[in-house]
Amino acid sequence: MRLARGRSAALAFALLSCTLFSAGCRRAEVYPEGPILLVCPWAVGGGTDRVSRQTAAFLEREFGVPVNVINATGGAGVTGHARGMRARPDGHTMMMMTVELNMLHWRDLTDISWRDFEPVGLLNRDPAALFVRADDARWSDAPSVITAARAQPETLTASGTALGGIWHLALGGMLDRSGLSPASVKWIPTAGAGPALQELASGGVDMVVCSLPEARTLLASGNVRSLGVMADERLPAYPDVPTLREQGVDWSLAGWRGIGVPKGTPPEIVGRLTDALEKIVRGEADLNGQRFPDYMDSEGFNLSWGRPEEFSRLLSTTDAQLGALLTRPEFASVNTSHLGPMYFPRLIIAGIFCIFAALRIAAYKNRERGGSKQPVFARPNWLPFIEAIAAVAFFALAAETMGFLFAAGAMLFYLLRRLGTGWGASALIALAVVPGLYGFFSTLMRVPLPVGWFGW
Repeated sequence: MRLARGRSAALAFALLSCTLFSAGCRRAEVYPEGPILLVCPWAVGGGTDRVSRQTAAFLEREFGVPVNVINATGGAGVTGHARGMRARPDGHTMMMMTVELNMLHWRDLTDISWRDFEPVGLLNRDPAALFVRADDARWSDAPSVITAARAQPETLTASGTALGGIWHLALGGMLDRSGLSPASVKWIPTAGAGPALQELASGGVDMVVCSLPEARTLLASGNVRSLGVMADERLPAYPDVPTLREQGVDWSLAGWRGIGVPKGTPPEIVGRLTDALEKIVRGEADLNGQRFPDYMDSEGFNLSWGRPEEFSRLLSTTDAQLGALLTRPEFASVNTSHLGPMYFPRLIIAGIFCIFAALRIAAYKNRERGGSKQPVFARPNWLPFIEAIAAVAFFALAAETMGFLFAAGAMLFYLLRRLGTGWGASALIALAVVPGLYGFFSTLMRVPLPVGWFGW
């Protein structure tokens, strides 16, 4: 009888393993073999979100698989970039990287930097520009602003974004390159370029720094004028706006957006993504009669394509520029977190350890005082708890290598056996539940799950 039961259990387990293995062999040999996620670090409706969704729509048409945009907001961009960086390096999670990636680690908000990603392609660069009211006769060009700031430091006011944001750093860099303190012009923080431009038009601030597309409505209406753009050359859409370099100020800085994937993504996948993006950006792909450059032009975004090598050079240069500014004493106040990104997780772990230690000390003292034979803080049976944690840890560590089907099946089978379920019943339950979960998430929810060994 025991031998028969053993054979049945072995047969059930073998059946489970073979079924899970064969289910995972559906992986296509050519990338991509399933849905793709595009992580956007900013909220729905913003410029980055709009560019992300349009890019996703064209990539979906190009690859023939769903490309879903996920808005992972919070932490001034930390949340989204962290999610993109920690994703599986298989090309099925992409990141819409933004210029904040060159700033956050300098502000001690995170350890993540552009070096944690494989650059795929630069999509958009919007250089900073300097704006004043159209009827303000004090300013004729950018050097006149610098002269006034030198003569009367900290009396002029400017705005455009939050304290320490990209446009604040753009102004600070212009002043620094002109031999002035970045704090020579007082920065008034706002929620963005829109509110700042309204303040400028009403006389609330002396100047605004933001991109030309953000100010195009007020420029067209004649309410504001631009004294210069912080670019290497004039923008085709704004040929009448001179660069700062033309005016003797050797400074340029732009906000950028581009696609990246987690570090370690295979080069052939990066190359496939780059080629697809280049085709889209160059207008060689069509979506319902519209091309990607047409959309970017209609929205006022400056289309600026760069392959991985060029994108990497931009990331490195911008990182050095912003690091030099953010480490200056004048910008020390914008480093909003002096405790480091792991401070609170470590504090929580230390608190749990202290509570556990206090309970054990209380139990020891209770026994020393001759307490009851069953003290309140009796030694617990930690084995089931440890086994459950170990099973979950096994799944977390093995899923990437083995694949979701095998790792989840093994975890569920083990936990069912430890709960007293029979061998055959445990195998049948795992056989029914795990592929069902895989189908639900990968097909209905369009969430890619690890394929692991089954894809080879």
